[in-house]
This record gives sequence, structure tokens and C-alpha cells, in this order.
Amino acid sequence: MKKTLYILLLAIMAVMTTGCHSSEQNYREAYEKAMERRKTGIGAEDYAKIEAERQRYTHVINGDSVRMVYVNANVAIDSTDVAKTYNVVVATFSQRINAKSYRDRLREECGFAGSYVLFGGPDKQYYVILEGFDDKESAAAMLRDLDKKVAMKILEPLPWILCKI
Repeated sequence: MKKTLYILLLAIMAVMTTGCHSSEQNYREAYEKAMERRKTGIGAEDYAKIEAERQRYTHVINGDSVRMVYVNANVAIDSTDVAKTYNVVVATFSQRINAKSYRDRLREECGFAGSYVLFGGPDKQYYVILEGFDDKESAAAMLRDLDKKVAMKILEPLPWILCKI
């Protein structure tokens, strides 16, 4: 009887360990479904207009066209970080853990020890800041050669400047 019970227990454990597991493909499909739901009720033309407006260049600084958005945001993760007025945004997240992880990677892999995370804005997003500046000219200069300065993939399609108000 004990031998049968042990065999049954081993069989149950084997089934449990080989059950369904999440995979990258499952996450990708869930993400794509969520993005489709986000677009529901909006035509393709209207969605394209919204995206174009969201990525529109708004200011010219030293001959460079840059996207600058004024946002009410505060330092979200480490209270020891100090937010500057002009911040170069390289990623936005809706979850704190993702923003913290990306910020940590910027600090460790790319050497940007001054990276920090701001939280706020109309969408209550976490903004990963590559570096903050006191003047907009320095922030625009950082945007100019960003692909050469940052070794890892930048998640924001067009990095932009967040002006903290």
C-alpha cells in the first residue's frame, strides 16, 4: 500500500512539474491583445494622428528639434535621488518594478549613475530618466548623440525631454 502511495505521489509531482508554464510567446500574445483592446473604438486614421501628435517635436533648441513635455512628476523610487528641471526620458512604464529594473540596468550596464525614476503625469506613469539637467540646452545635447552614449536598447521610440513643473 505504501509503495502504491509513493508511486502515485511521484506521478502527481511529475505532472505538476511538467504542467503549463509561461513563455515569451504567451507574454507577447497577451501584450498584442492588450494593445488591440487599447485601440478599440478608434479608427486606424485617428490612432495614427494620436501617435503622430504624441511624438511631435515641440521646441527648437540650438538648431535641434526636440520633443519637450511639461509634466508634474516627483521622484518615485529612491528619495535620495534629486530630480532636475529638464530630464531625458528613455522609457515609460505603468509598473514601478519595471521602471526600477530598467533604471538599475542603466546604472550598472551603461554607467549612468545619475539615472532615476519620476512618477506622475496625466497617465500616472513611471518615467525612467537617463540624466537630468538644469538647462534645456544640455538636455538637448544629450538627446543629439543618445544612441552613441547608451549601449543598451532605449525603449522609448523617440526619447524626449520631460520638464518637471
